[in-house]
Amino acid sequence: MTLGTAGAARSILITGCSSGIGYDAAHGLAARGWRVFAACRQEADCDRLRGEGLESPRIDYADEASITSGLAEVLEATGGRLDALFNNGAYACPGLVEDLPTDALREIFETNLFGWHDLTRRVIPVMRHQGAGRIVQCSSVLGLVTLPWRGAYNATKFAVEGLTDTMRIELRGTGIKVSLIEPGPVTSRIRQNSIPHFERWIDWENSAREADYRAGLQKRLYTSSGPDTFELPPSAVTRKLIHAVEARRPRVRYPVTVPTHAMGVARRILPTRALDWILSRA
Repeated sequence: MTLGTAGAARSILITGCSSGIGYDAAHGLAARGWRVFAACRQEADCDRLRGEGLESPRIDYADEASITSGLAEVLEATGGRLDALFNNGAYACPGLVEDLPTDALREIFETNLFGWHDLTRRVIPVMRHQGAGRIVQCSSVLGLVTLPWRGAYNATKFAVEGLTDTMRIELRGTGIKVSLIEPGPVTSRIRQNSIPHFERWIDWENSAREADYRAGLQKRLYTSSGPDTFELPPSAVTRKLIHAVEARRPRVRYPVTVPTHAMGVARRILPTRALDWILSRA
């Protein structure tokens, strides 16, 4: 049993738990004795997780009222404590930057950054009052380098990296530890879940690069070609999360996959134009 103050099980709030990384993390931490609050955007997914034995508040990062009510539900259940927060829920909106409407960019930032910030700001006073806590942010290899067709997602993850680095410095001495987990290719439904956003926002048939969409992105989105090179299961992220919330001295960054390690090195040692050439062919 993982114990907190007065012998109570330590508590963690994890967002984006309907599938993939969040789902595996919720079950993985519960198996280690944590009291897990596995938040989902849809009430139907919350019901499913409750049926699996997890506590599951509804939190949709784009819905401020759900952030308020979801966190209140957690704190009421724990008597006002929260030992760890894992911000994980996010989505992608694929398409060329030149074809990406500004409203689409605003919308993805609402979920992938602003909602994280809102929830985190509400949690910090709780952890400050306790004198301890862990905040873990699920970034990406695309918070280190960019890939074509992924401009909206790239932008949100670069923003997460910058905001988190600042927050980590500002929280020095409070007992609140802040870490970034940086997956690369991890088995999830992010590609399938991005299709509705692509279809809503990207007018690819009228793009100057319509032929590139047809030959490239369309195939990747709608045709399953099996796992990506170096793809790992979500449990690889859960292992990093366990260290981030349980280690006496958690790391600042946790790269997960081979591409994340490789791109972290490449960004430091390669000239920008050389790195651009490599990434343009990914």
